[in-house]
Amino acid sequence: AKNDGSITRNPTDGVRPHKTLQGAAKESETLDSIQVAGLLSAASGDRWEALYVVALHTGLRRGEILGLRWEDVDLEEGTISVKRSLDVDGTLKMPKNPASRRTLKLTPRALAALKAHKVRQHGERLKAEADAWGDHNLVFPNTIGKPMNAGNFYRREFQPLLERAGLADEGFTFHSLRHTFATTLAAKGVHPSTAQTMLGHSDIRMTLAIYTHATDEMQDAATAALESAFG
Repeated sequence: AKNDGSITRNPTDGVRPHKTLQGAAKESETLDSIQVAGLLSAASGDRWEALYVVALHTGLRRGEILGLRWEDVDLEEGTISVKRSLDVDGTLKMPKNPASRRTLKLTPRALAALKAHKVRQHGERLKAEADAWGDHNLVFPNTIGKPMNAGNFYRREFQPLLERAGLADEGFTFHSLRHTFATTLAAKGVHPSTAQTMLGHSDIRMTLAIYTHATDEMQDAATAALESAFG
């Protein structure tokens, strides 16, 4: 109509495009139970063992888990609270998404891993020079108590772990641990609204996209089982 001269301006010029659900659209590889066992076995005794256990048992994002402080962990109640995230620039920031601020109940294994990790970290702190340890009270700092660089962690710690576990060629990233957590919730029949809260999704459509993907895989497995049973 504007091109034809019927109106002077296009009324759609001020319309904002609908926000895309980037997290829902992005595909991520999921570890099966054997691969999870292999990964945690390879991480046994590693300085970061507790981080991998917590990631798989809570679904925390990489920035969220690297931004945890001990004040966020209640070892008596067995809970963990997400209050900040370590940004890619190395600064600790409050989550922009209110849904990301959440408190999660820890599984017994995750709780035990954190308790052992705290004891190990105390020993590491004592060995460090008094003025060398950056006292940020972080649960998962670098070797001198300061925020861990996410890129360094991925290259120097996570990728070598995948190598040791024989999973280097599977296309897994650290986000795969979160995706594995989410698809496991779906497979175990956890209600999507509960999963949304646990994952810190602002939009339940992101959760439902993961659930749909997981359901499709379960249906494929069911079809294969029927074919095997009935021929």
